Amino acid sequence: MNEVEAWQDDLDAAGELTPEVTNAILSVHDDRGAQAIEAVSEGRIKEYRDFTVVVGHDDEYVVEGRGCGCRDSEYNLDPEDPTDLCWHVIAVAIARRVGEVDDHDMWYSDVRDFL
Repeated sequence: MNEVEAWQDDLDAAGELTPEVTNAILSVHDDRGAQAIEAVSEGRIKEYRDFTVVVGHDDEYVVEGRGCGCRDSEYNLDPEDPTDLCWHVIAVAIARRVGEVDDHDMWYSDVRDFL
């Protein structure tokens, strides 16, 4: 089990961001973990019929599994390293485990047309 799986298992068991789980996330992901926790606490993770979206400060980022369309994922992260995740992917993993995903019964592709 890698460090990401460990904090995810601990979060699954706790069902909330305990100090221990928070410290584990920050230990593995540093600033990206802090940004992810902040996004979850601010309710910026949206689930649509077709995508999960994290609302950033400048844009919205589509997350699919461990993949994200952000520049950090594209240029800075090692896809072979299971602990090297952008904060958007981390935020989705946290939000799903603590029940903080904002569900929208609509297609994100339809919403994007309005933006």
